[in-house]
Amino acid sequence: MNWDRIEGNWKQVTGKAKEQWGKLTDDDLERVAGQREQLAGKIQERYGVAVDEAERQLAEWEQKASDAWFDIVKK
Repeated sequence: MNWDRIEGNWKQVTGKAKEQWGKLTDDDLERVAGQREQLAGKIQERYGVAVDEAERQLAEWEQKASDAWFDIVKK
């Protein structure tokens, strides 16, 4: 999945982000606004992980993204 698509549909995928990283607050996700680097920073902050670990988690989450994430809202 292309990060641009995730960023462009951020409101639709925030639920998936909260499923993955439950310690992130609604305010965190609103402030991130789909910006990948900011999301990595919030993951680091909330989970106490290093930059490379936050990036690894993000890359794995991004690979899981599918059209179904975006179709849910359309229905």
